[in-house]
Amino acid sequence: MRKIYLGFLSICISTSIHAQKEIALQPLSITSNRLLQTTTESGRNITVIEGSALGNTPNLSIDELLKYVPGLEIQSRGPMGAQSDIGLRGSTFQQTLILLDGIKINDPITGHFNSYIPIAPYEIARIEILRGSAAAQYGAEAVGGVIHIISKTFSRKLVHNQDQAQLNIAVGAHNLLHANAGAAYSKNNLQICMGILSNNTNGAPLRAGNGYANNNTISLSSAITINKHWQIALRSSYDHRDFAAQNFYTPFVSDTATEKVSTLWNQLQVNYLGKKRSQEIALVNKITNDFYLYNAIASANENSANFTLLQYLNSSITKTKLHYSFGAQVSHKAILSNDRGNHQSYEAALFGTLYYNIHHWHIAGSLRNNWDQSYGAILLPQINAAYQNQHISYRSAIGRAFRNADFTERFNNYNKALVRGGSIGNPDLSAEKSWNFEIGATATVLPNIILHTTLFYRIQNDVIDWVNTSYADIPRKENLLSNGSYALAKNIQEVTTRGMEINLQYHKALPKQLWDIQAGLSLLHSESNNPTPSFYIISHAKILAQSSIAYQYKNWQCSIQLLYKERNTLEAPAIQASISKDYFVANARLGYQICKHIGLYTQCNNVLDNSYSDLLGSQMPGRWLSMGINSKF
Repeated sequence: MRKIYLGFLSICISTSIHAQKEIALQPLSITSNRLLQTTTESGRNITVIEGSALGNTPNLSIDELLKYVPGLEIQSRGPMGAQSDIGLRGSTFQQTLILLDGIKINDPITGHFNSYIPIAPYEIARIEILRGSAAAQYGAEAVGGVIHIISKTFSRKLVHNQDQAQLNIAVGAHNLLHANAGAAYSKNNLQICMGILSNNTNGAPLRAGNGYANNNTISLSSAITINKHWQIALRSSYDHRDFAAQNFYTPFVSDTATEKVSTLWNQLQVNYLGKKRSQEIALVNKITNDFYLYNAIASANENSANFTLLQYLNSSITKTKLHYSFGAQVSHKAILSNDRGNHQSYEAALFGTLYYNIHHWHIAGSLRNNWDQSYGAILLPQINAAYQNQHISYRSAIGRAFRNADFTERFNNYNKALVRGGSIGNPDLSAEKSWNFEIGATATVLPNIILHTTLFYRIQNDVIDWVNTSYADIPRKENLLSNGSYALAKNIQEVTTRGMEINLQYHKALPKQLWDIQAGLSLLHSESNNPTPSFYIISHAKILAQSSIAYQYKNWQCSIQLLYKERNTLEAPAIQASISKDYFVANARLGYQICKHIGLYTQCNNVLDNSYSDLLGSQMPGRWLSMGINSKF
């Protein structure tokens, strides 16, 4: 009862993720329709986070920051960016699309790597979270929603003749060493920006050993404005994660796994901005290397994936009532693996959006024709509508989405000589398909308070998930044991998800004071016609309440984050692990600005020292204290 009360309290007194600058309660967004508009005009439930948020809250990685965004469920396996699954509206971690400057970063090896954002926080201008399907605009994986990271360099906003630098260093329990640094140089028509995020710790004790993590990201970007119409932007980044992966993927006693994942990201973008239209050509290459060692006596799984995408966009920028955007994509993904084998596939798409604005109405219709060599062509329509008056905006959306299986779902353990137990891939999987419906409203309750409410419903067919399967029912048995314990990747014939979101925003600037408040409550219910429960479909939260309190008085800053989650219980007696019915987590940070350029802070994660796990067997750390110094020049 105490936990339920605390969860309810977190809805009533919550906070925003950014506390040290004035923000708009109805910010501009491009994520809904690829056209710049206010969030209330989009017909969607969108949250915008300032890029500086990570330096002002009790979080040390981007996935930890996102965990407290209302309606966004982060299922963490380890601390500080070790690994997290990202879901929206009851979606699996494969059904949320992650974008960096309009380009998807979802990994072709597995969706477990989608939280490895290939950009340091200093380079981020803002993060836009769109709840609900957006497959017609962005393609596969945009089933539950979209997380769009927009960088400073690629946003076409050059800060001329101004150099900036930032350094944030912290130390803490379990030999924690954290660094978040960046610098920018701008002169005339050139801008250069670089950033570093580093989290290193021996980790809290686990069932066997410690949950160590050495996670480092470095990114460098530049933009050159050739003339008033043309700009070229480039980015190169390297991300490396080395962490304890014990029971990340299996509930077996023999699982004492470690894992190393590295990502090299290279991006080129050419922009044209004219009087009546803008155009963009983007070319991206992503190389992912994964080294997974199950235990000391096992042979390692070594996977290397290559993803290349070419994209063209054309958008109107006229002042007429009718706007449009259209584009094309072609991509190639390939994997070389001693575990999954060697495979490749191609994908292409044509897509477009018409946006009409008349009086109080904002209507957008999108259509995408997506082709994949494994399943052919599929047509994806989407309609968003919003009616806006002085104090309230009514919105609705309906759209179709899909997702194809990744290399792990299709070929996991397929190429090994002998598999004694674990997850088995299925190359005959069909693509997921779904219809998504939502209605909602955004109301200005008071000048400083905005309330968002949304009802949504999703009908899914052929959902891909892992299901415990007997040896006799597995189609390919060449490398399996008749007495082994296996989970097979299957298509679940039908899954329905319905739910409700309530989000509250409050922002108030007073003399020498600043308040930012944001709270969210999500209620979810999913049903499957599969007689045997699948793993990830039933793992999402039924009740999810998130919030924080950010308050600034003169040189003092205080931030508190609260999270309450209720879900299905699970047990793994062999490793004495369980998923409890619910849990509550609170984080706190207190800072003092010594002078204009230097500040000190101390923070505590999991203040109440609660024992909890998001996924079976992956124990999260208890109370964790740290302190640091930040400087800006």
